[in-house]
Amino acid sequence: MPIGGLGALWFSMGMARLHHHGKWLRVWLAGALLATAPQVALPRQEHLQVIRFVANPDPAPDFTLKGLDGKELSLSEARGKVVFLNFWATWCGPCRAEIPDLVDLQNRYKDRLEIIGLDVDDDDPAEVQQYVTENGINYPVAMAPNELRNQYGGIPALPTSFVLDTQNRVVQKHVGLWNPEIYETEIRALLEMPILAKVETFEDQGQVFLKHADRATDLPGIDLSKLTAEQKKVALHRFNADSCTCGCGFTVAQCRIWDSACAVSKAAAEKIVAEVSGTATPGTDTGNASKTPATPKP
Repeated sequence: MPIGGLGALWFSMGMARLHHHGKWLRVWLAGALLATAPQVALPRQEHLQVIRFVANPDPAPDFTLKGLDGKELSLSEARGKVVFLNFWATWCGPCRAEIPDLVDLQNRYKDRLEIIGLDVDDDDPAEVQQYVTENGINYPVAMAPNELRNQYGGIPALPTSFVLDTQNRVVQKHVGLWNPEIYETEIRALLEMPILAKVETFEDQGQVFLKHADRATDLPGIDLSKLTAEQKKVALHRFNADSCTCGCGFTVAQCRIWDSACAVSKAAAEKIVAEVSGTATPGTDTGNASKTPATPKP
């Protein structure tokens, strides 16, 4: 722990003891520790790490699966703990790279944290179990069926992890390999433990669950700045009404959020903008998008 953080911790302990025992001496000792410690300043508010949680989080889709160890694995049974749902695969390099950090987190937060590994795209459970054993994975692992993947948004990339609060609500989603310090800070914040970070909230506009893409006021890679307020409202409605034809099975808005590199949804969204603004060339094809939404694919 940084020295400044240690001093703050001691001060906090002293204040707690004063409140409990009514003795000034312990606070004086805490102050003395601060005074004699090397002068390492605490981070200023504007320099603190920032973590972000969904302001009004959705309940996590529940599931009951058979773990690789043969035991029943139910999300609802983890209620009261912070849950870290990790979609991964044995062939995924970034997934393998973060496993030692997840093992360490599970070791250090034990009964207050439940990490659950949900394997996707591996065909042989026995081979996955062998990998789990050889790598000392100390948290439950199960094979994730396609239906569960769909419930969590399709899982377009691995690893994809969902952070759940103690009420089993999804407060954050991470795609790709992240600094494990971010994970730990989020876990500690949800457990109401001390952190050196600012906590901010945001509205889920499809970043966590794609079904909330209809809340988005902007889309990745699409310029709406030249539209009037009314035109933007119409365009946003079209983005969420028209389906992308790239094969993703999502609306244009959902595809832009799900895969900002998709050229099909980008072209479709740009044509909608052109139509709404009146700049579309008459007689040109406006349809990379269909009016009929398709069923999302994993």
